Amino acid sequence: MRSGTIGGALVAAALGLTASGPAAGAGQADEYAAGIETWRAERERRLTADDGWLAVAGLFFLREGENTFGSDPLHDIVLPAGPPTAGAFDLSGRRVALRAAPGATLTVDGRDVAAMQLHPREARADVTIEDLTLFVHYSGERLAIRMLDRNSAIRRDFSGLRWYPVDAAWRVRARFVPHDEPLEVKIQNILGDIETLTSSGTVRLQLGGEQLEMLPVDVGDQLWFIFRDLTSGSDTYAAARFLYADAPRDGWTVLDFNRAYNPPCAFNPHTTCPLPPRANRLPVRVEAGELDYRPAP
Repeated sequence: MRSGTIGGALVAAALGLTASGPAAGAGQADEYAAGIETWRAERERRLTADDGWLAVAGLFFLREGENTFGSDPLHDIVLPAGPPTAGAFDLSGRRVALRAAPGATLTVDGRDVAAMQLHPREARADVTIEDLTLFVHYSGERLAIRMLDRNSAIRRDFSGLRWYPVDAAWRVRARFVPHDEPLEVKIQNILGDIETLTSSGTVRLQLGGEQLEMLPVDVGDQLWFIFRDLTSGSDTYAAARFLYADAPRDGWTVLDFNRAYNPPCAFNPHTTCPLPPRANRLPVRVEAGELDYRPAP
């Protein structure tokens, strides 16, 4: 569920930005704005791709034992296309196995199989049926099957993203303060499931005239901020917004709120999104980044 962002360091390096903000001059400011607009266009391209968040068309939680699937409405998992009976997902503890219907095969990662283990394994296994893709997904401790559909109505009817104007004043230098030891952070998602993530520290910054402290979680070599602010529920999506920043260097990083964007659940009810920890519920208006999605009438 954590995707759709481009590391801020790449654009910043290309534009010659300093740690404290864009270099002076109209030309440099224009280059900075153009870089943000390029990032935003790429954000929309990834969102609307065949395997993007708009293609998510189902989330089916597995129960212990057999979970049958196919286009017949009497199955546990009802598909919008494909054979009436395709097969079954068998859940045993933390293991998920696939079985094709008797005498049939299913396509997994491009090859035909009659049965195989889908989870756990090193890489995700994709079951394809016509324009559908099915794979194992975790929500907290619960195992489910997530379905992508390239022909989903949500993707077909998408009316485009909206943004605040680019404003370099929302590109803020922040002091990174490491924890004594990495901290386990319990994050609740919109379904009430709990994910345990790791945080290596906090950041301190001035935003909207306030001195604030925010809690990121670690994702690879980046800091991931799940936050909301006083625009949430009016100008921006109510539940949360996402922002990535580069790992700190010499105790500092940069938060560019022009790159703040909506989680998948802003567009799609079949997705699961984390909610902000208390430290990231900001008592200021962050009038930067992606606006709330408004479907075309």
